Amino acid sequence: MTGRYIVGNIGCPEFIIMNKKKPAENNIPEFGIKHGTRSGHRPESGIVVKSKVWLEKDGKLFMGFGRATLLERIDELGSISAAARSMKLAYRNAWLWVEAMNRLAPYPLVVKSTGGSRGGYTRLTEDGRKIIKEYKEKRASVREIINK
Repeated sequence: MTGRYIVGNIGCPEFIIMNKKKPAENNIPEFGIKHGTRSGHRPESGIVVKSKVWLEKDGKLFMGFGRATLLERIDELGSISAAARSMKLAYRNAWLWVEAMNRLAPYPLVVKSTGGSRGGYTRLTEDGRKIIKEYKEKRASVREIINK
């Protein structure tokens, strides 16, 4: 009998035939982790080293991928509101990120002007562009080390 075994004596009325459970192959629980859900992302097989890179100042988040993207969009679109919409980010969160970065940076990264005939504007400073460039370089160097 393949996959079965008998418990007890066959002559006794209490004998039981039980199925042996086959060992579970690759039955590892996912624990709610979603793999391969990002646009254009294909999961790699096997064990892969991954990383996230961010900059902190005095233990506070200064720059990460989302904040760098926000600054780039502000530079491109000229508005915190438009940049936030393009990232599907709440305006309040975008505004708080900009305020935090400006507060932590030695010089303002974003300059805002309210009112006026055209309603105001937001622009990225040269220091803001420099910080984005430095962040991207550091991120690329970490990725290069990991991919070796």
